[in-house]
Amino acid sequence: MRLIGFAGWSGSGKTTLLARLIPVLVARGHRVSTIKHAHHEFDVDKPGKDSHTHRMVGASEVLVASANRWALMHELRGAPEPNLPELVAHLAPVDLVLVEGYKRDHHPKLEIHRAEVGKPLLYPDDPHIVGVASDGGLHDCPLPVIDLDDIEAVADFVDQHAAPVDGMGWRADAGQSAG
Repeated sequence: MRLIGFAGWSGSGKTTLLARLIPVLVARGHRVSTIKHAHHEFDVDKPGKDSHTHRMVGASEVLVASANRWALMHELRGAPEPNLPELVAHLAPVDLVLVEGYKRDHHPKLEIHRAEVGKPLLYPDDPHIVGVASDGGLHDCPLPVIDLDDIEAVADFVDQHAAPVDGMGWRADAGQSAG
């Protein structure tokens, strides 16, 4: 498995880019999984469903399965948030893992930058950013700069810069932070 992250400020278009990029990578024959960090409370379950009831009364894990999909919900119940290496270890083998968020972690990342967001570039403070996808105006950037709307070029960049997970020196207990 190879992995690359997509880092950028809120509103820069990370999710929009991934929604356009994933079909291109799949069409190229890649099996793709994603990991998305949420900075806020979220739930994939709904009150009133049996699985929700199981969790609310104390189950540590609830696995829901059907003929179309299965989902495993794991309640932390006060345990620390898992780090990126721990989460990657839970994925079934694929060709590419695309990570949205975890911008402070130590894996190769493509920075997503839109001038209209009005935030500074991340790459000067992150040696793990290997390129920038932007809507323009980055003439002095020492890293490769890709047009944010050129999805084929972004896919080429991902193919070239995604790093093997087993070569990252990760251990499941490697204390990288979420974010």
